Amino acid sequence: MKVGRKVHVSRAANRGCCGMLKTPALYLRQELLRRKNRILLYPLEGSGGLLHKANMSKMVHARRLEGVDKNIWVEFVQLAHAYKTVNLGQGFPNFAPPDFVQEAFVAAVSGENTLLHQYTRAFGHPPLVSILARFFGKLLGRELDSLTDVMVTVGAYEALFCCFQALVDDGDEVIIIEPFFDCYEPMVKMAGGTPVFIPLRPKPTASGKLMSSRDWQLDPTELEAKFTQRTKAIVLNTPNNPLGKVFSRRELELIADLCVKHDVLCFSDEVYEWLVYDGTEHIRIASLPGMWERTVTIGSAGKTFSATGWKVGWTIGPDRLLKHLRTCHQNTVYHCATPAQEAVARGFEREFECFGRPESYFVQLPRELQRKRDLLIQSLAAVGMKPIVPEGTYYVIADLSAFTEVPELENSEGLYDYQFVKWMIKNKGLAAIPMSAFYSAPQKKNFDHLIRFCFAKEDSTLKAADDILKEWSRKKSGR
Repeated sequence: MKVGRKVHVSRAANRGCCGMLKTPALYLRQELLRRKNRILLYPLEGSGGLLHKANMSKMVHARRLEGVDKNIWVEFVQLAHAYKTVNLGQGFPNFAPPDFVQEAFVAAVSGENTLLHQYTRAFGHPPLVSILARFFGKLLGRELDSLTDVMVTVGAYEALFCCFQALVDDGDEVIIIEPFFDCYEPMVKMAGGTPVFIPLRPKPTASGKLMSSRDWQLDPTELEAKFTQRTKAIVLNTPNNPLGKVFSRRELELIADLCVKHDVLCFSDEVYEWLVYDGTEHIRIASLPGMWERTVTIGSAGKTFSATGWKVGWTIGPDRLLKHLRTCHQNTVYHCATPAQEAVARGFEREFECFGRPESYFVQLPRELQRKRDLLIQSLAAVGMKPIVPEGTYYVIADLSAFTEVPELENSEGLYDYQFVKWMIKNKGLAAIPMSAFYSAPQKKNFDHLIRFCFAKEDSTLKAADDILKEWSRKKSGR
């Protein structure tokens, strides 16, 4: 990184008493707001006292919340529950984590070590940060300091939040690759940053051949044009949710070269790192030349061990970046659940010993999920949808553009995928997520012919979905 460029944000700097920022512009704004919303004194009837009455036009919520209040998951999870559907929408497994991590959790909460019920180290349970440093140090080809290069968070969600809050300041631009996990945009805005979007563009495929997530690529010239003097960071998600794309070495080298050239940070969301198929290789961008010192890598035990409810995530990166994330963490959640961290530590210790061998969960899980992926692709194709074969994650995108059965839709911001999914939930008993939820406003209409299904489900759930799709296909063909 260039020596003169500030890495952290200035929210904690230049404060007067009571922690208030004292910049002239902000002071003037605060004074104008104080005058606008000044306390008015009114006689209190019958008491001879005074009643303090605030101007009723005073805004209650913070401006940083404006425009980020809607959430796709709240709406469609409630709808799926109301109609008791086969739910392939929300992205989590409905099968159990592996026995060895369940047993480790039980041992943590029922064993003789009563300290596992209490606070542990704020930035990560010592056994967990120790094994994470050993495990990922081996993968990255460098020695990691468990106390400074690793921080445990309340899931990957908090890890992302800390990245944006600690390292993105007012006016900073953050490049987001579309489609993107839907929290990236609001988190950038809440930090005062400006999201700058660039889409992955699908390349045409041969007639009769299913499209792959690998066919969706960045335009190198378009990407380079997004980097400016105001660019602070780029968000990389590989494997990508929702598309399932695994970025190739060539694509990652393009991003890395631009980050180094323009002195830009990289927030690399790699929560699906073990869920790759068909021999595809997951490459960690922090391992590329010049990228360790500017990358925060984010991981998740929820995806790694199929235990999303445990909410254990982590960040890995240089101390010069993570020290600012620690400031954010200690002043927000401060601490993550000790028993869950203990269980995840035991899980990684087991995987470290059998890494790459057939008994490794990181070998077994993607093999099993690839089988489930192929089953769902066959079911979707049979009803006339066009699945996009994912290289990674546990999602399949289905293209509705050639779908002959078009329901009568209500008008909802003109987005076809939103209304199609609502119709499918209510009339077919099958839930998915509209793909336009993963795009910025200017691009939503361009991709509203796609919907996302999750295949990390029990075979019985996938069989129930297949039965729905087969019945749907029979009705379409008039049989």
